[in-house]
Amino acid sequence: MKWYAIFIIIILIGVGFLFVSTEESSDIEPLGRLAFVKIANPDMYPNHVHANLLAQYAEERGSKTAIVLHYAGSSNYRNFMNGNVYIIEMAFMDTAGAQVNIDWGQVLDYGLNGVPDDKWNYKVDGEIYDNFDDAWARVLEMAKEHGQEGPIPVVWHGTVRQGSIFINPGCGFPLYYQVCCKEFGHLGGILHAATGSLFPYFNNPYRAYEIEHAPELQYYYTHNMLNYE
Repeated sequence: MKWYAIFIIIILIGVGFLFVSTEESSDIEPLGRLAFVKIANPDMYPNHVHANLLAQYAEERGSKTAIVLHYAGSSNYRNFMNGNVYIIEMAFMDTAGAQVNIDWGQVLDYGLNGVPDDKWNYKVDGEIYDNFDDAWARVLEMAKEHGQEGPIPVVWHGTVRQGSIFINPGCGFPLYYQVCCKEFGHLGGILHAATGSLFPYFNNPYRAYEIEHAPELQYYYTHNMLNYE
């Protein structure tokens, strides 16, 4: 019973720290993971399913813009208007090359020490940057250009093309962690990563469908069967 009480106290302290650290940031409101798998491809495209969902999150918070974070593929990650919301896309590119499987040693290293500043390049609205600060400054600049006032809702894309959607946090998670560490400090980054992982279970209206049909949707995506004509 004693250890249970201590555990509850630690959780409450962590939640309190998370709330305070979030309140201190004037730039972003970290939400968490947007989706588990692609329902259609592309999904970050005007009026497509997950783009509509992100725009809905922004509108519910009175925000004119929203940010979605990716692991860079072949896309240029162009920004776009979705209804009244300007969606800003940012992706990271590992300088060591594309990583297909989870490197758990790297996960532990980043968790303990944060992401090295020279580890990645970044792509924002089709432009490539060799450091986080310049890329992030451009993201915030574009938000202001589109009338942003107050914190910008931020999600990581979260889709997994193969394997477990529960073990793999999906596309863009490492960049989300880096953004939160930069904004809220190392502990704040860890806490936001943890709470953000729970976000879709309570907020994504397609969660049951995505979870139940994940293997089929992954197969359809990797075999080009989800592409819009």
